[in-house]
Amino acid sequence: MPSTDENKSQSDSKMARRALIASTTGSAIEWYDFYVYGLSAALVFNHLFFPSSSPYAGTLLALGTFFAGFVARPVGAMIFGHFGDSIGRRGVLIVTTLLMGFGTFFVGLAPTYDMVGIWGAVILVVLRVVQGIGVGGDWGGSVLMATEWNSAKGKRGFVGSLPQFGSPLGLITATIVTQAANRMIPQESYESFGWRIPFLFSFLLTGLALFLRLRVKETASFEEAKRDGAIRQAPVAYLLRHHWRRVLQATLMRAGQHASFYIFTTFVLSYGVTSLGQPHSSMLLAVMLAAAVSMGSTLFWGSMSDRIGRKRMLQIGIIVMFLFALPYFGLLNSGVTALMVAGIVLSLVVHDMQYGPQSSFIAESFPAEVRYSGASLSYQLSSITSGGPAALIATALIATFNSTLPIALYLMGMCLIAFLALFFMPSVDHPNDEITPVPAPDRQTAS
Repeated sequence: MPSTDENKSQSDSKMARRALIASTTGSAIEWYDFYVYGLSAALVFNHLFFPSSSPYAGTLLALGTFFAGFVARPVGAMIFGHFGDSIGRRGVLIVTTLLMGFGTFFVGLAPTYDMVGIWGAVILVVLRVVQGIGVGGDWGGSVLMATEWNSAKGKRGFVGSLPQFGSPLGLITATIVTQAANRMIPQESYESFGWRIPFLFSFLLTGLALFLRLRVKETASFEEAKRDGAIRQAPVAYLLRHHWRRVLQATLMRAGQHASFYIFTTFVLSYGVTSLGQPHSSMLLAVMLAAAVSMGSTLFWGSMSDRIGRKRMLQIGIIVMFLFALPYFGLLNSGVTALMVAGIVLSLVVHDMQYGPQSSFIAESFPAEVRYSGASLSYQLSSITSGGPAALIATALIATFNSTLPIALYLMGMCLIAFLALFFMPSVDHPNDEITPVPAPDRQTAS
């Protein structure tokens, strides 16, 4: 007959597996919601919501609404970071799932310029902000739900990369659904109503995410913090008083990875269609192939960080990204389809060298009492400093200089910022069962 300890161990292992499945699937669905907007912004929103603008101006305006979601992400990180550290991870994930799901669904019902004029764009921005707040609060919870269970011993880099795996999975799902809608419906009908299908489809995906996340209990790490009386009443305020340097370092450490991703997946679509004259279906297929490869490379590089250390893996990734910037645009501009596809696929493999181990590294950088707030805010502030502006900056640079060289130099500069920020961060790899709390001043006093 199994002992009490054996029963508890089996129960914890079962819950850890559920947590990994829920975190990965939920993250994929959240990112589907986020990326399906980016795909539409790059391909059709310019003439649906800004028809009187030139092609580049319309694209800039459409990507501007895309950027609104990035501005909202740190707000979501602060709001849900507070509740994630004070009342628990599980409940917050339920709320963020609903926010993202409903925000995306209602984008599919938004009136275009032909219906209500500029108010269509205003409605789009409001819904994009709702999306941004939701994803801003969701990422930290997904990562902590995966990494704070005891199953992560010796493989936290790999376990932490599973929620990151949700990003390329969400991207490929968004691309498949967008491409299917585009191919099955005549172009005129697609621009009339077909573009709404990927957004409305989110309703079903949200239901699946809720089902999976409701079956997962609160993490053992948070329950232990509650028993120890280590819950902060104002975790975000405490974080910004005592750990602001670490927040800043982690934010800037993401510069090269975050900027590159939206150049490699969002800007490349509008650039390929507008400047290179490629069919948007071909560009979508190339990005979809890259996302499929990225699902494997994200997990590979996360696992590799368990072997050589996360900080070292991140340093290697930044250096490779720096060296890849110029060849990437050379492959795109070659005019040879095979080389263009190779560049798009390789771009995400290079990107994943940082993306795979990043979640575990950031989560390990903060003590348990402010881990949700610290990880979320660090990760999402990069949306304003790096990720959000990247596609806008790249589009403005190509329109101004008619050359991709300034974009490559911009990306290389972001890599330099990331390398310097990472240099000043300590290595925090922990082989033990639970994430070892980073010592925090005044731990016994609530604030």
